[in-house]
Amino acid sequence: MDDRNPRSTAKILGHPIHPMLVPFPIGFLVGALLSDVGYWLTRDAFFATATLYLLAAALVFAALAALAGFTDFFGDKRVRDLSAARRHMVGNLSAVILALVNFVLRLGNAEAAVLPTGLILSAIVALILVYTGWQGGELVFRHRVGVADERP
Repeated sequence: MDDRNPRSTAKILGHPIHPMLVPFPIGFLVGALLSDVGYWLTRDAFFATATLYLLAAALVFAALAALAGFTDFFGDKRVRDLSAARRHMVGNLSAVILALVNFVLRLGNAEAAVLPTGLILSAIVALILVYTGWQGGELVFRHRVGVADERP
């Protein structure tokens, strides 16, 4: 029986790439929600435009994080066997799809898309991220995915 921790297969100098990338789309998507709230409260077009850019940046970094995450998921059967890994992946894919829909809806007229649809989508995505973050924590803290086997 393999007593090593489930490994992260996408890494640089032994450090997993996925956890290095995920703060970016998370920050951009939470920023999009906050920017939508800013628009709702002020009706200032700046916030509608800012959300469009935040969603674009989130999608780019989410794609990069997903590549690393897929590499980790498919690179170690022990990771694939974890239900938390499947929930984490499906939840994040759902969040990215909703963020993409949110972005596309705003392309023609960013201000018109904010209320109520854009704000609702941003809020749903943020709630999904809370859930998928919890599942990611389960992978690291309970199942030790990507945690080095050796102790300093």
